[in-house]
Amino acid sequence: MRKFKKGIVVTGSIGSGKSTVCTLLKLHGYSVIDADEIAHEVLQSLADEISIKFKDVVKNGKVDRKKLGEIVFADKDKLSWLEELLHPKIRDEIYAKCEILEDKNIFYFVDIPLYFERKGVYECFEKVVVVYASKEELIKRVIKRNELDSKAAKSRVNLQIDIEEKRKMANFIIDNSSDLLNLEASVNKFLNDLKGKANVG
Repeated sequence: MRKFKKGIVVTGSIGSGKSTVCTLLKLHGYSVIDADEIAHEVLQSLADEISIKFKDVVKNGKVDRKKLGEIVFADKDKLSWLEELLHPKIRDEIYAKCEILEDKNIFYFVDIPLYFERKGVYECFEKVVVVYASKEELIKRVIKRNELDSKAAKSRVNLQIDIEEKRKMANFIIDNSSDLLNLEASVNKFLNDLKGKANVG
C-alpha cells in the first residue's frame, strides 16, 4: 500500500485542542483533512443501520449524535460495534483525499482523533504530531465544552490511550497547556521544525 510521505497526522486526546491547531495550520496555508467531518458524513449515510441497532437516535432521517454519544460512551461493546461499522468507510474516504493531496508534493495534515487507538487501520502515515495538554487540563476542558459532570468527563478521557503515552509515540509535539498565544508559538515552532527536517522552506 502507498505511503503518504507528505501527510502528517494531527492527533491528541479529547479536549487537547486539535481543532484549534488545525484552524491555525489552515491559516498558514496548509490543507487539512478532517476525519471528524468525514465521520459525520459517514455516520449520516449509515442512519438506517444505526436506527436498527440504537432505538430513538435517528429522527426524520437524521442521527442525533449527542444521544448516540451518550449511549456508546457508556457501553464499550456498543462503542466497538459503532467503530467497526464506521472506521473502514472513514479510512477509505481519508485515503481518497490523501491520494489527491499527495500528488501535489507539499505537506498536508490529517486530523485523526483516534489515530493511536486505531493505529493498525492507518498504516500509510509516517509522521504524527500530538497536540498535548495534561490529563487534568483535558478533563477540565471536556467538562466545560461538553457540559458534562466530572465523572462523565473522566470516563470519556479514559476511553482513549493516555495522553502521556501518545506524547511518547509522537514525532512532534504541539503544546496546548496554556493560552492561544502560547499555542500559536508552539504551532510556529512545529512548522519550523518540520521544514527543517524536510530540508525545505
